[in-house]
Amino acid sequence: MKIICNQKFLANKIGISQKAINGKTTLELLKGILLSAKDEQLKLTGYDLEIGIETYTQAEVIEEGEIVVNARLFGDIIRKLPDSFVEIETDAENNVYINCLNSRFKIKGDSAKEYPRLPEVNEEDLYNIPQELLKNMIKQTVFAISQDQTKPILMGELLEIVDGDISLVAIDGYRLAVRSCKINNIINNAKVIIPGKTLNDVNSLLSSEEDVKVGFDEKNAIFIINDTKIITRLLEGDFIDYKKLLPREYNSKVKLKTKELLNSIERASLLSQSEKNNLIKLSIRDNVMAITSNTDKGNVYEEVSLELTGEYLDIAFNSRYFLEGLKNIDSEEIFIEFTTNINPCIIRPADDVKYTYLLLPVRISSNI
Repeated sequence: MKIICNQKFLANKIGISQKAINGKTTLELLKGILLSAKDEQLKLTGYDLEIGIETYTQAEVIEEGEIVVNARLFGDIIRKLPDSFVEIETDAENNVYINCLNSRFKIKGDSAKEYPRLPEVNEEDLYNIPQELLKNMIKQTVFAISQDQTKPILMGELLEIVDGDISLVAIDGYRLAVRSCKINNIINNAKVIIPGKTLNDVNSLLSSEEDVKVGFDEKNAIFIINDTKIITRLLEGDFIDYKKLLPREYNSKVKLKTKELLNSIERASLLSQSEKNNLIKLSIRDNVMAITSNTDKGNVYEEVSLELTGEYLDIAFNSRYFLEGLKNIDSEEIFIEFTTNINPCIIRPADDVKYTYLLLPVRISSNI
């Protein structure tokens, strides 16, 4: 193989393909990137047997071929090279020669013959989703994915398509985040569970105004973003029936300004950040929500105005969980619905955005 390509473009594509490489793997070959030169393009592939990423960059292909190079070493070298053209050449012993201006490297590669091939997913029947919409849907839910490895299903998100409505759902046992939207030209229904790591990787690649192409089969999902293809193994099992968790009625409903509440809770949580549950107490009255926190370090009182429908209420929450929900709401105002101080509350934007954030309260003790 012998090619010439742009250093900056190549460094960018290495960074993309590296997202699919698990540094903890014991298989040396899977610590590498597969370079495939053909038809005036260089294809870079990273694959850890769970998620695979293929991405392309333009190259002058003098001699076609394939080689596997250590991803970390190759990436470090290319990123440190001058902003110029890079010549990459291999020999029969799988040595890789990298030349750029006055820099010369020779590193050991591996034969591409043993490198595993990515699963094939049918690319004919794909859903088209606007990149900005998918980016917002992931951003507003992925933070609520469980980190508990004993519950692997909850380490992924449910992607559900029903009659043209697409939803992403994340649950970690303490909160639930659901973001839904209507998509034109979607006919088939679907229900799959996508690993959270994959969604974070996809989210990091979303930037342009073009649509993302998304598809599934029984075991894998595919995302095509511009000249990059991500194939991931789906999580197997049954996701929680999240709709049964959503309260159907409330005893108290308040309307507040999102930024005002966010800022007040951030200040109120300063004293409780080192505490186990980051507790804050909300006291809801006619037109005011009092936010308090009492710890060994001291106490804090914040007040925000609101519109109340229903009963007065005193309720406590983990402030970090509350803030993570608020930070992912772009709407100027929100509604919060409560039933009792031991039942979950529901936070929704006051505009037409279909977003629901359910949060479990913490039982109030006398010292809060």
